[in-house]
Amino acid sequence: MSYFDAASGLPLHPVAREALLAALDDGWADPARLHREGRRARVLLDAARETAAEAVGCRPDELTFTPSGTRALHTGVAGALAGRRRAGSRLVVSAVEHSAVLHAAAAHTAAGGTATEVPVDRTGRAGPEEYARALSPDTALACLQSANHEVGTEQPVGDVARACREAGVPLLVDAAQSLPWGPVDGPWALLAASAHKWGGPPGVGLLAVRKGTRFAPPAPSDERESGRSPGFENIPAIVAAAASLRAVRERAAAEAARLRALVDRIRARVPALVPDAEVVGDPVRRLPHLVTFSCLYVDGEALLHALDRAGFSVSSGSSCTSGTLTPSHVLKAMGVLSEGNVRVSLPPGTADAEVERFLEVLPETVAAVRAELGAPAPAEPPGTAPGDRTVDTLGRLCPVPVIELAKVIGEVPPGGVVTVLSDDEAARLDIPAWCEMRGQEYLGVEGTAHRVRRRA
Repeated sequence: MSYFDAASGLPLHPVAREALLAALDDGWADPARLHREGRRARVLLDAARETAAEAVGCRPDELTFTPSGTRALHTGVAGALAGRRRAGSRLVVSAVEHSAVLHAAAAHTAAGGTATEVPVDRTGRAGPEEYARALSPDTALACLQSANHEVGTEQPVGDVARACREAGVPLLVDAAQSLPWGPVDGPWALLAASAHKWGGPPGVGLLAVRKGTRFAPPAPSDERESGRSPGFENIPAIVAAAASLRAVRERAAAEAARLRALVDRIRARVPALVPDAEVVGDPVRRLPHLVTFSCLYVDGEALLHALDRAGFSVSSGSSCTSGTLTPSHVLKAMGVLSEGNVRVSLPPGTADAEVERFLEVLPETVAAVRAELGAPAPAEPPGTAPGDRTVDTLGRLCPVPVIELAKVIGEVPPGGVVTVLSDDEAARLDIPAWCEMRGQEYLGVEGTAHRVRRRA
């Protein structure tokens, strides 16, 4: 069974397991007490806080551990709004935020506040200019995720954070999906994340509130975690979360490059293999491990079960609406196809062979689901009309992609298109250069798919 739902959660990282077991022996006591056992627990808690703060890019005394990422978001929104109630009661969010932020916004408006929703483009990206225009004088807080949880599009957090700072408005960043891959850019004021997204134990969230940010913890509170997260700290789980975050970060760059190549392959080949399928999200500015596509004439739940029977665990429908598979608010905001939606998010260590097997199984699985529903015969997908050709050279280095292109260009009629699938960086230079030398028309590249039109 191939688990392709890393964006929902990951199994416990080996480092997290080791740290958890060790901390169970030494981290059970109350870290607020002055006896030996309490001091030992306090040392573990402080060390975990320093480790996590280094990964986040904040001071240790700015970081709070919470019972979940959702609780971190709810506390961050409520605390920042309460701390800036004299400035106003307006909350600004993007249309594609995680449901935890949207629920917090709904609670805020139900209590008499106001909320402004910033639209996104077809890739799921919110523009910095649109955010800047939404920052009215009565804005108390703005929220923006660092990367979208359903389609992987990275948001311009740095630019938005700078616009917010100029307007005197704090920005809360939901970094749940991006934090395992690196720190968040820009002068953000608050940040939230969740440990189970990087292989830490469930039930541990992070909330960073930078110094100078007005913040009033929601009542009731106590003396623990700066009053921002009441209750006895789960020190073993916190230690495991911090240790696994550091371990994941150490391999993040290499793993991101490897998984990005695999996702590029999926992005390029799904439209060629599955008629009437649309890959969504930004093809370049995106998380390295996540790709989402939608298929016409397919029920999402049926496709999910069919892929599960074929040995692949993926997400379908809205990843934030548990069990309902209702149309995703993210896809709606983007204005893209939501039928038969599949989110593939590859965990670290995913093998090349697993991705190839998925691409082998997917076309027949979609076709079977369509047949069960009595769907009409699908139209030819773009770039595969009669006379067009697709050449798969993924994993092969130049000059092979150019050689294979030269072999087949004469087999398509004038005006026909050859799509060359290549993940070799040199192909981005060599294929356009070959077209210029041979008088063919280079139509551009999307992901790993280079399209060339034959001229008469």
